[in-house]
Amino acid sequence: MTAQDAGFSAASAVRPLGDGTFIADLPPNWTVGSKPHGGFLLALLARTAIAVTSGAGAPPLEPLAVSAQFLRAPSVGPVLLRTDIRRTGRRVTVVAVVLEQRGRSCVEGTVTVGRLPRERAAWSDLPSQPAEPPGNALDLAALPAAAVFKVTSACDVRLDPNGAGFLHGHTGDPLRLRLWVRPKGEQPDPLFGLIAGDVSMPVTFNLGRMGWSPTVQLTALLRSRPAPGWLRVQVECRAVHGAWFDEDAIVVDSQGRLVCQSRQLALSAMP
Repeated sequence: MTAQDAGFSAASAVRPLGDGTFIADLPPNWTVGSKPHGGFLLALLARTAIAVTSGAGAPPLEPLAVSAQFLRAPSVGPVLLRTDIRRTGRRVTVVAVVLEQRGRSCVEGTVTVGRLPRERAAWSDLPSQPAEPPGNALDLAALPAAAVFKVTSACDVRLDPNGAGFLHGHTGDPLRLRLWVRPKGEQPDPLFGLIAGDVSMPVTFNLGRMGWSPTVQLTALLRSRPAPGWLRVQVECRAVHGAWFDEDAIVVDSQGRLVCQSRQLALSAMP
């Protein structure tokens, strides 16, 4: 199987070098344009933190929170991941992870790992959204944008056309989009929840600001292990100031459980 054909788990695999550093390959199908997908990079940091904290015979820890600064966009190809365990506690371990390429830091992150709760939430306030994409949902892989949004070759992504005015050149809709996503060839896990938290095209498309919108900072909270099936995603923005905008995502699994909350600060393409 080639890197192009590998599923999410294989594509995001890391290999230890034995000194707290790991190597990985950024595959071409987990990209937007020519650059690796931000959620994929977040998942790679989390997988590295899990690997460096895994003890012999013990079940691997799970990501609880991941926060990353995007210093420069890496390219497709090999990367080095350096780790530093900053704190080890009874409930959580905190790991700093730096993704480097060609001797330069590209992404610097902090990953908190522990055990995700197995019980249902005592209280939640989540968006109302069907568990599966409705019949009029658009398969992003079938749209011309798939040539740029290459992650659609690695996972199924559906978009609710209601409220996505940018599809028709309309700029009056609120900055809120609804999507559904699932990996191809496997069921979603917490790390794929990080993909889902960054799977949407920029909501500023509804302002007519089309084009690449680089993420500057991205933080995600993992809340539960997802059930098999589609992950439903609602993405919205609170304010756009100049080129700067925020984007919040809520990810809910097929059983209605909160899986991931993410918030990012990004730069929009100007109209």
